[in-house]
Amino acid sequence: MSYGNSGDDRLSKNARREAAREKSRILREEQKKKDRRTRVLLQGGIILASLAIIAIIALVLVNSIKPEGPGPANMASDGIQISQGGIALQTPALKANQTPVANTPDTSTGVLDIQMYVDYLCPICGQFEATNGGYISSLLDNGGATVEIHPIAILDRLSQGTKYSTRAVNAAACVANFAPNQYYAFHNLLFANQPAENSTGLTDDQIVDLTTQAKVDKASQIASCIRSEDFKAWVGASTARALNGPIPNSNVDKVQGTPTVIVNGLKYEGSVTDLATFQAFVVQAAGDAFNKNSTATPTPTPTP
Repeated sequence: MSYGNSGDDRLSKNARREAAREKSRILREEQKKKDRRTRVLLQGGIILASLAIIAIIALVLVNSIKPEGPGPANMASDGIQISQGGIALQTPALKANQTPVANTPDTSTGVLDIQMYVDYLCPICGQFEATNGGYISSLLDNGGATVEIHPIAILDRLSQGTKYSTRAVNAAACVANFAPNQYYAFHNLLFANQPAENSTGLTDDQIVDLTTQAKVDKASQIASCIRSEDFKAWVGASTARALNGPIPNSNVDKVQGTPTVIVNGLKYEGSVTDLATFQAFVVQAAGDAFNKNSTATPTPTPTP
């Protein structure tokens, strides 16, 4: 009787079992290696993506936080001083990071020294201008005052991302730089055409059109300056200086809001919509020197 080769059969089964186990082990090792490669690639991809994001953020920051550039000519005090006939006091441009040079009021003639810190988007500034702009212009016209205008940008957040306050101040700086004697006319037009808060504000083209209405000299250079925002860095720096103080030739430590109006060193605290109150303040701030020596009449009656 033959029983076959039972030992060989068992060895054959064992061999097959061991082969299957070895195959499984090899597959597991290969899968582990594949998983490690996947993790390495994934981690490398995450690192590269992170580095790319960091590079993009750095580029944005570099482009948005530009070093302070030179300021506009005729605004060495961070403002422009206007006298009779709209004639501007001409001063050299500030160099980058240069400390502003305050104008020295002439107290010997009785001429009023008026300083105004304004944001061209500020509705309260617009109300002050509508109420008192004619009176201030009359003081300029008859030589009774000089007006030093400091445009600042504190309301960019209220122009739906267009940063209208900064663009308007940059435009004012462009006019001061190239056509200082038309600055006051342009200043008045910015308020006459003032956009509402929480709007997009005027476009650059609309602002350029206002410079044309103001009959500025060097119109093409001013238009280019406006569109390129040549004085954007200076706008930020001069605004920061006003907000940090001190405010020269005044009893004001720093600008805390607009309008900040200072007459002969004294800050006006009255209503922005009451012409008589502002006129009375002017006379009080001016004192006897204004009444006796100035050729201006302190209380003209323009229609607000």
